Formats: sequence, C-alpha cells, structure tokens
Amino acid sequence: MTRAAQTTGRAHLAFVLALHRSLAPDPTRTACWSPYSVASALGLTAFAARGATRDELVTALLGEPGADPRALADALSAAAELPGEHGAETPALTVANTLWAAQGLAVRPEFGDELAAWPNGAARTAPFADDPEAARALINDSVAETTRGLIRQLVPPGAVGPDTLSALVNALYLRTGWRNRFPEHATAPQPFHAPDGRRDVPTMRLTAKLGYAARHGWQAVTLPAVGGVDAVVLLPDGDLATAEPELDTARLADLLDAPSPARVDLALPRLRVAERASLQEALGRLGVRRLFTKAADLGGLFVRERAYVDAVLHEAVLRIDEQGLEGAAATAVMFRMAAVIREEPPVVVRVDRPFLVLVRHAGTGAVYFLARVVAP
Repeated sequence: MTRAAQTTGRAHLAFVLALHRSLAPDPTRTACWSPYSVASALGLTAFAARGATRDELVTALLGEPGADPRALADALSAAAELPGEHGAETPALTVANTLWAAQGLAVRPEFGDELAAWPNGAARTAPFADDPEAARALINDSVAETTRGLIRQLVPPGAVGPDTLSALVNALYLRTGWRNRFPEHATAPQPFHAPDGRRDVPTMRLTAKLGYAARHGWQAVTLPAVGGVDAVVLLPDGDLATAEPELDTARLADLLDAPSPARVDLALPRLRVAERASLQEALGRLGVRRLFTKAADLGGLFVRERAYVDAVLHEAVLRIDEQGLEGAAATAVMFRMAAVIREEPPVVVRVDRPFLVLVRHAGTGAVYFLARVVAP
C-alpha cells in the first residue's frame, strides 16, 4: 500500500470512528451502520459541492478541507470488487451508485462523468414533481434489488415531495464465507453479559489459527473471509461502555494492524443487527452544516437549479453465522430545490459481553460495516 493510500485509509478510519460516536453515542445500545455506503454517498456529493459546502464535507470525510476526494473514491472503488478463490464459494458483492433526477432536470456533464467512474454509477429519472410516491417506489425498488431484499423501504413516506430535485443513492450487498467455518454442531446457548443482565444466546465455537492481538486494553481477533474481507472482533478487557469512548483513531488503527497468526479458541455469538437512521444531526456534529441549509453550494451538480440537502437517510443490516457473513446497506442523499436561478451555480477469547465488530476490505481498509453488539 502506498503512503498516499495509507493516509487515505487512516482518514477513512477517523471518519468511521467520529461518525459512529456521533450517530450512536450511547455505548450501551446496539448499533450498526455502513461507513462504506455513507462515505460513497457523501463522497459523490462532495464532487457536486463547491466552496465552504465542499470544504465541510471533505473535512468530515478526509480530515482537512484541502484533501482530494478522488483518493477516497479510488479506495472505495478498489473495495467494490472481490476476487474469487479456488475451491471456495464465490463471494457476492454488489455496489450501486445512482443519481435519481427529476425529469427534464439538467445535470452537469462533468458530474455525470464522475458518477460513471464510480462502481455501477448511473443516472436515472424519476417523476418527483408529478408523482412523488412513484418516485419513492422507484428508488426503494432499486435499493431492494441491489440489497437482495434486505432493505426494502430506505426512503420512508413523506421523504419525497414535489420540490425534490434528485436523490443520490448508494446501495451495497455483501455475502462471503469464512475461510475457517464454525462447526454448526458446536453452536450452543452460552451466557452473554449484557448491560441489562445475563442471558443465554446461541454461541458459535471455533478453534483455528486466526489473527490475534491484545493491546490497549482490547483483544482483537481477525476472521478472514473469502475475497479479501476480514471481520475483526474487538473485545474490551473490561466494560465496553468505558472502553469504547477511549478508543481513538491511532489505537483503533493499531488494533486492526496488530493481529498475527495464533491458535485461538473463539466463542462468538451468532448475530443479526440492523439500524435505520437520518444522519443530518450526526453529520452536523462533525461540521457538515452548510449542506443542509439553503446557503448550500451544489453548483457542480445542476446546470440551473439551486439545491440543498434536506435529508441523508441510511439503513444497514449485518448477519454473522457459522458459514460466513451477509450485510446490506443503503444511503440516500435527498436534494430539494432552494430557488430557481438562471446563472450557473489457543488464545481463549470468549465474546460474552458487549463488543464491536468491524467488517472491512483487507486491501484498502475500507470499512463495509461497523456494529456495536450489546445484546445479540
């Protein structure tokens, strides 16, 4: 990995941690979201933005206003393809980036060129003005198709109106199997110590050579999956509610890089976590504010119309079982009209208490999913 790629990877990890804390500040509550999907939707939006609007977005995504969003785009594109492996089930990864534009809306050609360079980037029309519900259905049906039915109603009723100009939507589906599968016969109820008390949950068991590290008050176990995907289980030595707020970007990066091969006896709950959220407030706490006002400058997107973003909608689902993992996510950036203008604008690891799990592309470090599991 080049130094520039390492810098982009570290900036992406800082964004992951910052938005995770802003979106889900209560460490006693289960949460799940897709940094990959959000970064894709916002990264494309950054190419549409200008001036201070762009600076705020780029700073949130990459740490400084002068950073080049092309570096992030390249990393996300590299993580959008997974190679198969001989003798293993082919991993499934589908990524779609779609600009849904009102009929007759003039989109700048340079933005269309940028969109086409992203994984499955395409522009489509929707009848926002004439039939908002039909437009909403088109977006939701497309997301459901990409996510194989795991996300069916990304855009809720009322989110599309006659003054909606467009929606920039990223959708993601990932399914891959473990290189070392958990024996199904070994799964059995085991105690899990949740904040509201002990409970028995279906817990998988695996003894194998896995990536392992113990440092900074955490244990990290890397579960490699087919296609160059890693699931990294991060188990604090003590209470997650105390340890997670102290986990900064440098320590998280070190934990992700530290695991080395070791014989590990791992007990891990089988899990399914899901979340849907509006991200405006969480992004506002990261400094992205102008985008959501009528002072937004999105002159890189439309030829004539002046627009602002009135919602960033997100939904994610992550399932982990004996065979592997399956996840889906979608993010919609909803653009509304601000005004019409004519000018151009055996180590033993027992995961029996709250923990984090992070699914990422091993080559680039792009984070597909981050979940906090408090009560599986």
